[in-house]
Amino acid sequence: MPEADSLAELGVILGPKGGELRVWSASATAMELCLFDDRDANWIAQRLPMTRSEGDVWVVASTDLVAGVRYSVRATGPTTPGHAFDPALHLIDPYARGLARAETGDWRGYVQEPDTFDWGNSAPPRIGMDHTVMYEAHTKGISKLNPDVPEHLRGTYAGLAHDTTIAYLKDLGVTAVELLPVQQFVSEQRLIKQGLTNYWGYNTLNFFTPHAGYASRAAQHGGTGAVLREFKGMVKLLHEAGLEVVLDVVYNHTAEEGMTGPTTSLRGLDNRHYYRQAPDGRYVDVTGCGNSLNTATAASQRLILDSLRYWANDVQIDGFRFDLAATLGRNDAGDFDPEHPLLLAIRDDPQLAGTKIISEPWDVGMGGWQVGKFPAGWSEWNDGYRDRMRDFWLTDIGATRATGSAPNGIGSLARRLAGSAHVFAHERGPLASVNFITAHDGFTMADLTSYNEKHNLGNGEKNRDGTDHNHSFNYGVEGATDDDSIRDARGKAMRNLLGTLLLSAGVPMLTAGDEFGRTQRGNNNAYNQDSELTWLPWEREGWQDELLEVSRQLIQLRGENPALRPVRFGIAGETIPSATQMDWYNKEGLSMSEQDWDSPVERTLQYLAASTPEFEEFNRILLIVHGLEDDVTVTLPRHAGVTGYLLLWDSAVEDPSESMTEHAPGGELVVAGVSMQLFRAH
Repeated sequence: MPEADSLAELGVILGPKGGELRVWSASATAMELCLFDDRDANWIAQRLPMTRSEGDVWVVASTDLVAGVRYSVRATGPTTPGHAFDPALHLIDPYARGLARAETGDWRGYVQEPDTFDWGNSAPPRIGMDHTVMYEAHTKGISKLNPDVPEHLRGTYAGLAHDTTIAYLKDLGVTAVELLPVQQFVSEQRLIKQGLTNYWGYNTLNFFTPHAGYASRAAQHGGTGAVLREFKGMVKLLHEAGLEVVLDVVYNHTAEEGMTGPTTSLRGLDNRHYYRQAPDGRYVDVTGCGNSLNTATAASQRLILDSLRYWANDVQIDGFRFDLAATLGRNDAGDFDPEHPLLLAIRDDPQLAGTKIISEPWDVGMGGWQVGKFPAGWSEWNDGYRDRMRDFWLTDIGATRATGSAPNGIGSLARRLAGSAHVFAHERGPLASVNFITAHDGFTMADLTSYNEKHNLGNGEKNRDGTDHNHSFNYGVEGATDDDSIRDARGKAMRNLLGTLLLSAGVPMLTAGDEFGRTQRGNNNAYNQDSELTWLPWEREGWQDELLEVSRQLIQLRGENPALRPVRFGIAGETIPSATQMDWYNKEGLSMSEQDWDSPVERTLQYLAASTPEFEEFNRILLIVHGLEDDVTVTLPRHAGVTGYLLLWDSAVEDPSESMTEHAPGGELVVAGVSMQLFRAH
């Protein structure tokens, strides 16, 4: 007979005669369920003792454990170092599908009503990674300032799903909205004392409930069930529009913070097993957030898997971006293991089949930078891509102005442009790389071109927070300027950054607002700024509308040209299905020499890429990249089967409609300083 699964059906399971609660704890010596009065979440109506059963699962059944009931768990156990039992504390069931607050501010579990949500004909779009364009956005920030959204829905799940928000996303051309954390979170104690809030949401209280603060007021007054229905309604409407929903999930740590932080759930149930600790009970913090979930234990692994299954199936989420994912892959000794059972289980779990799985492949612990080391089937944020593209278009230009010579050639950019094969194993292919220039943390794209230094005084940490390594260039003036030459240079730099991002092999991720040059006025760590500084502006200046049109065109060109989005890495001399055959030429139209790759004087290349069709028509493109401020004359390459080049886009031109000119192989053309051009070869 198959071995019984002792960790199955944790949490509350409803039946015809009430419900059963199952909570895991290997260290507890006693546990009880508290049911609260219907009208007063502080008044304990019943205390029911729980019994330890197989696999250290504590169980209780009651005819009064029904939908709509608020409940908590109390646990008793050892008081030796490493444990944190306090039988007076009301703890949240880690598997609670709903949450409610008492007047004291304490949290209670809530037994969610049976799921009767009508998904209608809505279904996950299942967009292939090679056709995916990610759009990282904040659930509140995306619609908070949208004047076309009814005021009572702005900044809510319903506001994100409003017709005008969806129309904007569809018109832009992105395929997936990646939402900053939406699992119920709270602000850190330090921020509360400062009178600030955690805007980004990387401080999770519970892994199974949507954040109530993003629901409309009507849904919040309707309770946790209404919040969930509004969330599902958002997913349904986005799916009906053909847009995928990817969640940024924080399983590496919890809102219980360090040992002196609030004990709300896992710490009070089994601190020794849920959190990484030294033998003396001190936390081993590899996240920088006070605690680190110990994913070497079966219970922690199962908690994460069950949470993912819930969101993927019950809520129909299309994918997950795992914050500080290196923490999830650390073994019992604390070392990162690419074959960690949790990483493999997330990839191989049948209940997660078809979902996108994306890692932030680092944490702050020893050996925490693991880019390129995750198992096949995972995609990864590629910070090397981010830094090199910023350097090529920004800091290298600043250095050239200062010293007369660029510090780098073009080879490093080219490797990343072609899919970062030097980072990701051949069998993983270019889609293992999630390419990005910016993300929620760090400068916006406009600020990369406007600030050399961070300006974070508003965060309340005396400008000590946030990175000092921004790879940015302000073109001679810090912040806003009326100097037209500087404004023009910044505009072209943004077009180059957008063009590189959207024309590179891999999966592009665009940060909300970068498509039209949103600024945070130099704040590169706006995690506690819930204001117009971080909300997406919906009123734009003329130059921003022009940049938005460039972004639309680039996304459209990516979709129309399969050669820009290979699924597999090519092999010289072989025809690999859904790969790209690449040829590299210098400005004279000759094959690149070693000097052409590495010389800071020769920062010009021509990248001829031909698709190897498997599901789409044959396609060939030519991309010219020029990384010096002087104009350069380029001889277009002669290549077998190529009779002409149609110019599709030129980053030196603000108005995209001025493109679409025809050129012959062997012909010469002038490429403007620090710019790029895309052609379709025929």
